Amino acid sequence: MTRRLVVSLVAILVIAAGAFGANLVAGNHPSLGLDLQGGASVTMTPKGTYDSAALTVAVEIIRKRVDSIGVAEPEIIRQGDTVVVNLPGVKDQQQALDLIGRTGAVELRPVLKMAQNPDSTTTTTIKGATTTTVKGATTTTVKGATTTTVKGATTTLPAPSGGVGRARHVSASATTTTTTVPVNPQTGLPEGQTILPDKDGNLIYLLGPVAGTGEVFSSDTKAEVNAGAWSVVAALRSGAAGENIWNALTTRCFAGGADCPTKQVAIILDGKVQSAPVVNAPTFTNGTVSITGSFSQKEATELSRVLQFGAVPVQFDLPTVQTVSASLGKDSLKAAIISGLIGVLLVLLFLMFYYRLIAVVVVAGLGVSGLLLWSVISWLSKTNGLALTLSGTAGIIVSIGVTVDSYVVFFEKLKDDVLAGRTLRNSAVRGFDSAWRTILAADTVSLLGAIILWKLTVGSVRGFAFFLGLSTMSDIVVSYLFTRPAVLLLARTKLFNRGRVLGVRRSVSTEAVA
Repeated sequence: MTRRLVVSLVAILVIAAGAFGANLVAGNHPSLGLDLQGGASVTMTPKGTYDSAALTVAVEIIRKRVDSIGVAEPEIIRQGDTVVVNLPGVKDQQQALDLIGRTGAVELRPVLKMAQNPDSTTTTTIKGATTTTVKGATTTTVKGATTTTVKGATTTLPAPSGGVGRARHVSASATTTTTTVPVNPQTGLPEGQTILPDKDGNLIYLLGPVAGTGEVFSSDTKAEVNAGAWSVVAALRSGAAGENIWNALTTRCFAGGADCPTKQVAIILDGKVQSAPVVNAPTFTNGTVSITGSFSQKEATELSRVLQFGAVPVQFDLPTVQTVSASLGKDSLKAAIISGLIGVLLVLLFLMFYYRLIAVVVVAGLGVSGLLLWSVISWLSKTNGLALTLSGTAGIIVSIGVTVDSYVVFFEKLKDDVLAGRTLRNSAVRGFDSAWRTILAADTVSLLGAIILWKLTVGSVRGFAFFLGLSTMSDIVVSYLFTRPAVLLLARTKLFNRGRVLGVRRSVSTEAVA
């Protein structure tokens, strides 16, 4: 029995200290939210008529864009007809605001040339070229990209304005000829042409003028398994709004002329090539396009969403921006820390006055719980972008009361037994078994309340609920793995079985009661 108690106590102490030390070594620490470190809060209001479902889709697209710039736990909330985006601690605030405000549009362009991105730090092997076919037709998948030896001169493609900062060299597939097409003075390329990277940054594409937009596709786009491989099936809009535009582009690319020598169509969103399938048929008469290749399920799903919801489907008025200064955030953090420390100190003083020496277990238990919480929050901040907000600190402070309640329930049971004349050694095990059921019931109710708040609310209330739930789970672990063995081991010592134990003496008339 004693050995199991010692093992449990040592194990929780090693885990708490080890997790804390590992996070320190890894440089992990809790990320702070907008109200604690400053940042920007952007309010966006739709203009004109819009569909409610489209606004929900717009929120998800904005969320993906904000995630791409590495903001720690951005808060994107739909509040009625408005969208609120909170950006804590953004390094480049203007970049974030530009990213949110851009409506975006899926573009379709012919691919003139493709090359390895010289700025890419990794080498990418193309395992399979994607192809575009009529649904139901036989698809030939290229399993290995071939390298074409260039006999002509190397053509230098200047970087466009705002793009990658140095010239790129790609091999020309034919002898360079003189052209009278006007040149864009900003890019140095013929009007309409541009150079864009793929979504992974491993390849760059020289692209022709825009030949269509994502409007050619209907919302009936999905990822599905075709002949044992993942593919994307997209429905075209009928007539001039869809099929006519798509067929005009695919006819050009299928022919492989000078305006589309690669026979590839680039699908572009937010300045990046999402996919560049090879055209395998000149026209599409059944209104459905099938894009196949070496897709994983995730890649196929992402591409289907690009075609279906690539552009933000709602137009917004100019966003309203409110800036929270870093100094105000520091003041809020300082106030939260001070209030938390005062609360903990008052609780500990009361417990020491009321329960005397055994209150040292409370101090140690709160320390272990604090190490575990700090470690979990730091790890989640690093891996999942979790941010500690002012409401989150309120949840942690409230949880201190939940934790102390667990000790009070246990100690009061022990106190009753001591008053009845039993020794602390004899009543400790029985007292914890009785108190544990109450502790577990109370913590379960608190945890259920936190889960319901998390599910049904938005914004700062969710932060409060999350940290309250996290602290409650920590209390359950610490109560059983630390408090129980600590008290049971101390109850076996002579120090805790003489004098005023728990602030009271055993009844004289029942001094010998076991």
